[in-house]
Amino acid sequence: MIQTRHDRRLDLRLTRPLFDHVHLRVADLEAATAFYAAVLEPLDVPLLLDLPDLKGFANLALSADGEPTRNAHVAFAATSREAVDAFHAAGVAHGARDNGAPGERPYGPPQLVTYAAYLLDPDGTNVEAVHRSSRT
Repeated sequence: MIQTRHDRRLDLRLTRPLFDHVHLRVADLEAATAFYAAVLEPLDVPLLLDLPDLKGFANLALSADGEPTRNAHVAFAATSREAVDAFHAAGVAHGARDNGAPGERPYGPPQLVTYAAYLLDPDGTNVEAVHRSSRT
């Protein structure tokens, strides 16, 4: 907890929800939906909203109603290293470009071990699955 200038304490845990949702605009909604369905299945994130012009996977929205989102990085929380591995394998099997094989990463809070994998979605968005565990 950190004391703010307004005499409130802020909770800065990594698990604290910060965003209500992320909206990516894509060039091909069908291809993007298929990609995200494949890589999010191992993370137990189903397609929840399936409208002709809008798809929703939990807090991730996809649409093709404008120029595709560029230079974004979206990281999904994984419950285990095995889920990170399965995310990466599903993406590669689906034809995604590998942007970093599963493994421990040298960043993040020093008290945590960060295990992550990266893929590029059909529009080039850097998509990550990350699992953090206590360093013991």
